[in-house]
Amino acid sequence: MSEQSLYHQLVHSELQEWKTQMRKKPSFWNKTTKKVQKKINNIIPEKVHRAITRAIKEITRGVIFGSGFTTKKRREVPSLEEIESKVKERINFYSSSAAVEGAATGFGGFLLSMADFPLWLTLKMKMLFEIASRYGYDTRDYKERVYILYIFQLTFSSQQHRNMIFEKMENWTITKDELPDDLHAFDWRTFQLEYRDYIDLAKLLQLIPGVGAIAGAFVNHKLTNKLGKTAMNAYRMRHDRFKEIKLLAG
Repeated sequence: MSEQSLYHQLVHSELQEWKTQMRKKPSFWNKTTKKVQKKINNIIPEKVHRAITRAIKEITRGVIFGSGFTTKKRREVPSLEEIESKVKERINFYSSSAAVEGAATGFGGFLLSMADFPLWLTLKMKMLFEIASRYGYDTRDYKERVYILYIFQLTFSSQQHRNMIFEKMENWTITKDELPDDLHAFDWRTFQLEYRDYIDLAKLLQLIPGVGAIAGAFVNHKLTNKLGKTAMNAYRMRHDRFKEIKLLAG
């Protein structure tokens, strides 16, 4: 058996394990935490929710439509193993960069910690665009940018919302045909609520004097790395599906 075949077997095994994790039903703890977060969100005034949603929407749209993110050319590489070797290098690079940024903003106190959000978001989105390009997807395609948003949600969401997003991604050939033509129609409210609920507790540690820099570095590194691994499996899933289609056609 060739090394390439062995690598494909390893990837397929890891992918199946990841899919099982994505399909898991919310645990009692997941449900309880979500209920608490929902109650907290209900206390927050509606105008605050609208302001936060608008800010996250504009920052995210600005990042994913930036010229530096949408002009990468499709990369052609000879094997999945080579693709993933480069992807892992880039995940390590962005995770380390995010850690440095998190430490710097955490050390600077409350005001600089507030600046962490757009800076860290930009790093994460840039990483996702580069990973997509490495796997051979053209990020100038609007639907590929939506897929990137789905990867982001898959990483930073409750298990219940993750189940719903994963189903859309698993049936991407159908989902992409049903997408609206305007990204304004994207559910930004849910996007920002799930993201905030997921990272709030971890990021609050960044505001604590004396430990903010350490917490910022650790959280940014860990979550950026998690996002990168999620992206790898999300694109592996499409690669795996393409192989199945080719085998059936053959």
